[in-house]
Amino acid sequence: MKLDEIKARLANLETSLLCDADKSLRVMDSGIRPVRTDLKLVGTAYTVTCLDDFLTVIQALQEAEPGDVLVVDGQGGKRALAGELFATEAARKGLEGIIVDGAVRDVETLRTLEISIYSRGFFPTSGTTAKLFETAIPVTCGGVVVRTGDVIFGDQDGVIVGSQHHLAELIPVAEAIQAKEEEALERMARGETLLDMLNFEDHREKVRAGHVSSLKFTI
Repeated sequence: MKLDEIKARLANLETSLLCDADKSLRVMDSGIRPVRTDLKLVGTAYTVTCLDDFLTVIQALQEAEPGDVLVVDGQGGKRALAGELFATEAARKGLEGIIVDGAVRDVETLRTLEISIYSRGFFPTSGTTAKLFETAIPVTCGGVVVRTGDVIFGDQDGVIVGSQHHLAELIPVAEAIQAKEEEALERMARGETLLDMLNFEDHREKVRAGHVSSLKFTI
């Protein structure tokens, strides 16, 4: 599956569906949240590491290509590493978004831009521009390792990270889960109960007996 198809099909899914398809997926911790909650994020990672200094983020903005997501490892720093100017430039270049494991600022403006911004928090004071760190190396963001070229998929529930190959394998599984959930919701709207569509009782008894089992739809 080519990258363009992966991105198009992910845009029609939710992160929770991918996690249901594989609970071992790399998922950023819940401290990484979207500034604007009505946008999805699908793109390829371009990584940055820095500490209370955003000079390297500017370098990454220069190096990144359309379709990329800047993934910034702020190393636990306090100062803002991105704001309205960087987000506007990222959108102008055709980047899909910015994720900062650290702080951003200019939140009021960020919430009006058509680009996905995720961060661990907000802080009004910006970093310095006196140090150069590194770009395009493995970083830790939201508690998971991210490599340049990884696929980033984010929505209101959170952000997942995966290789193109892995996500290409999971997408059909996630789509099948989505179809089952949509059918279940349609049936529930007609008055059927959720338990009638699950192997709940059989699964419960097997669990009680110490047998291997899994909860699943019977529809």
